[in-house]
Amino acid sequence: MVEYIVIEDAEGFLAACDTLAAGSGPVAVDVERASGFRYSQRAYLIQVFRRGAGVFLFDPSTIEDFAPLQAAIGDTEWVFHAASQDLPSLRERGLEPPSIFDTELGSRLLGHERVGLGAVVEQTLGITLAKAHSAADWSTRPLPASWLEYAALDVEHLIDVRDVLAAELDEQRKTQFAREEFQAVLDRLPKPARDDPWRRLSGLHAVRGRRALAVARSLWQAREDFAREQDVAPGRLVPDRALVAAVLADPASKQALAGVKDFNGRASRTQLDRWWNAIVAGRESTELPPDRVPSDTLPPPRAWADRNPDADRRLKAARPAVEARAEELRMPTENLLTPETLRRVAWAPPAEISAESVGAALAELGARPWQVEQTAQVIADSFVASLNTVDEAPATDS
Repeated sequence: MVEYIVIEDAEGFLAACDTLAAGSGPVAVDVERASGFRYSQRAYLIQVFRRGAGVFLFDPSTIEDFAPLQAAIGDTEWVFHAASQDLPSLRERGLEPPSIFDTELGSRLLGHERVGLGAVVEQTLGITLAKAHSAADWSTRPLPASWLEYAALDVEHLIDVRDVLAAELDEQRKTQFAREEFQAVLDRLPKPARDDPWRRLSGLHAVRGRRALAVARSLWQAREDFAREQDVAPGRLVPDRALVAAVLADPASKQALAGVKDFNGRASRTQLDRWWNAIVAGRESTELPPDRVPSDTLPPPRAWADRNPDADRRLKAARPAVEARAEELRMPTENLLTPETLRRVAWAPPAEISAESVGAALAELGARPWQVEQTAQVIADSFVASLNTVDEAPATDS
């Protein structure tokens, strides 16, 4: 059984920070949220482990200022499993790592087939973790003892895992790869808010007409406002499919809306006035959304042969070459170079094809230096070869 201390008051918090500051080496950090239950992505539990200090479970609902914890561990490496999931919640509480080691990302770069925390701990240390509460509602109070033990286990072994993976990365000469990837995770800016987030409603493709789209937008916004007010995940109030069903039903009255069988969810009837008012507002809106919005999304590769034959040839030549390089490096292709990056450089390549120009294009698209070094020449050679296949194609009878 793992030993841990739950921190729920100011005195215990400051004592824990002093103990962690006196520990040695990197710190393991994890966050438990209530995704799927709450509207926010705030941290409801923050777990920290350091050798010589032990495991501490901090309850953010009882701690106003995390500056003492930042001061205690803010000068050393923080070890995460899937850091990109935890960093936003930590930053919301003023916690910022100076550098990180991501055991999930490190495992991917090493070519491990299974990269979940339980699998990685088992592969590296031979220890089996019971992963029973990963999808729990961590906003629950008081937290059950079994949940707390689960949370403590998430960090107790993470430093040992980090050391094993670091040795493997060094053995495979991928330490620099990992450093650049870890830094990229730290430096990655939050995605800008979408102009029309309501267009992500599941099933919206079935809605036709600008007026109906205005109703969908209005219903989505009403649900969003209520979800934020209640701090409840929007889909737990009224699912996407139910909102779309209400739009498609085009009810003539509030009573008719109540009679729409597929308009369900725990708030579909208790907040009926809210939803009906949203439908009316959508119908009366003078700002109708366009049927489609401009996008820089590339067409699907299956359409390239007709839309951009040269790009199609470039992609078909480069994709297997990059896959082969990834296999040589013993890592997933998407970690060597994202499919989207390869598609974009194939669709709009440099005017003059060379390893240098392709490398510059990849870097502009966000590829890290190590990725450029490993793929630019391969892609350039493939692009040139695709041109040669055109030159060598047999002439057709006129």
